[in-house]
Amino acid sequence: MPDYQAPLRDLRFVMDEMLDYPTHYAGLPGGEEATPDVVGAILEEGARFAREELLPLNQSGDLEGCLLEGGEVKTPKGFKEAYHRYVEGGWPGLAADPEQGGQGLPPSLAMVLSEMICATNLAWGMYPGLSHGAADALRHHGTEAQKDTYLTKLVEGVWTGTMCLTEPHCGTDLGLIKTRAVPNDDDSYTISGTKIFISAGDHDLAENIVHLVLAKLPDAPAGSKGISLFVVPKFMPDADGNPGERNGVSCGSLEHKMGIHGNATCVMNFDGAQGFLVGKPHKGLACMFTMMNAARIGVGIQGLGLTEASFQNALAYARERLQMRALSGAKAEDKPADPIIVHPDVRRMLLTQKAFAEGGRMLVLYTAQMVDLVERSDDADRREQAETLLGLLTPIVKAFLTEVGFEATNEGVQVFGGHGFIQEWGMEQLVRDARITRLYEGTTGIQALDLLGRKVLMSQGETLKVFTKEIHKFCQAEEGNPAMAEFVRPLAKLNTEWGELTMSVGMKAMNEREEVGAASVDYLMYAGYVTLAYLFACAVKHAQAALEAGTDDAAFYRAKINTARFYYERLLPRTRAHAQMVQAGGESLMTLSPDDFGRGFEI
Repeated sequence: MPDYQAPLRDLRFVMDEMLDYPTHYAGLPGGEEATPDVVGAILEEGARFAREELLPLNQSGDLEGCLLEGGEVKTPKGFKEAYHRYVEGGWPGLAADPEQGGQGLPPSLAMVLSEMICATNLAWGMYPGLSHGAADALRHHGTEAQKDTYLTKLVEGVWTGTMCLTEPHCGTDLGLIKTRAVPNDDDSYTISGTKIFISAGDHDLAENIVHLVLAKLPDAPAGSKGISLFVVPKFMPDADGNPGERNGVSCGSLEHKMGIHGNATCVMNFDGAQGFLVGKPHKGLACMFTMMNAARIGVGIQGLGLTEASFQNALAYARERLQMRALSGAKAEDKPADPIIVHPDVRRMLLTQKAFAEGGRMLVLYTAQMVDLVERSDDADRREQAETLLGLLTPIVKAFLTEVGFEATNEGVQVFGGHGFIQEWGMEQLVRDARITRLYEGTTGIQALDLLGRKVLMSQGETLKVFTKEIHKFCQAEEGNPAMAEFVRPLAKLNTEWGELTMSVGMKAMNEREEVGAASVDYLMYAGYVTLAYLFACAVKHAQAALEAGTDDAAFYRAKINTARFYYERLLPRTRAHAQMVQAGGESLMTLSPDDFGRGFEI
């Protein structure tokens, strides 16, 4: 069975030294409770829960999967008990408002816990994970009555939540949805329609499930401007707020999937179900984006967690597996062969995993600070800047970390060789689980269009400038530091080029809109590599400072610098290919007619 140890040392470096989380928390309203001692205790207990409670259920849950019996979904053995312990520990409400049953700690702490959960049991973690988004949507857009009825239950974890968007005939294009909501004589609506791919749509972990459903009213305008949002509980709350009569919502079937078998991915049927409008009529998409943006960051964290899990197990295997001798001569002369970690190509794969795990963690924790500021800061200027950065970084977190996460888990299988292809080692499960992260909550292509089209070009580059100016100031400050030259010089050059590429695409798009779609994915990947380069350079600066000051943990800091050097020499050059493809334009993509795609195999 795969093992996992939460990377607490690396977390402490990024949080305490690199990003100065203690000062960050002290400056947040309510953040004074997040003292270093409290944060340390939460991280250690979260690490224990993930390793001892969730990890043992990961492979068994994958093999057993979920069952639909008598119209009810049953989760794998042990999932329900683990969820009850999760609720008893107060984990669901870690960052929620105390008035709603939460502990009031900063959202970033919950995001750190999420990495540990995703690394040990992604399928299980999706059940409580979706509830946070449902709670956020109700908190921001629900009526007081809706908050009183549903919010505390969601925060406490007694009830769980879902987001019901996709339908059989439409995926991302939600303007095509057919689910209907007809107003009743009271304040309720009758909801009818079918939703597919609904994660945690039905299960036996909690006593009730709160569905947030997109539907159209009878007078809805065409397209996405006619979408409304409704809260539709599985069981209607009674006068005391407890689950009462069964509502007209049921799981029609379970999807048979490539991965995340322990999570119920449901076809949900709404057959005259009673629902209640959330927010204003025809403004449901804006309300749902409150959930979707949080979920997109959450999916990026899934990519990070799976990267870390694969890396740890590949590293352990590479240290023990004996095969061949090093080309420079035997390294383990007392053994019949050397451990494979001595071989350069195995080191390349391991360092790729390590760099993406450590770089991804820095990106998530940097983004998490923006989430804290947007949610909690009482400084309007800081909140506005954080919101701008968060808008820019969210599609990068979601798409880049899942793309490289899938690469990293595949490298994990490769390190194991043939054993990686065998089920018992657990490495192939990580690949299968990672594959969905590039798809749900908006594919990589959708995230890329959001980044380049909406966030960058629609703001005429102003959103991007907020971030590139930060990188520029860092490079200026370190320009005269010889120890930083190997990192700062290429970073400064890439930072300038990022702006030039943006302007180039923008100019082409003025004449041909398809240029944005043609460039978008390569543009996003370029942005991801440059963003990680900036964060690695920041990490090097702090690692060098620690070494110069004298430290008992010199090996950790040297490893951090060497990992950054590997990233700059072996992974960052990928920006050259992405930049070239961005500049290539869309002509070669758009010239071939749809009929001509099949030339060569027709009869």
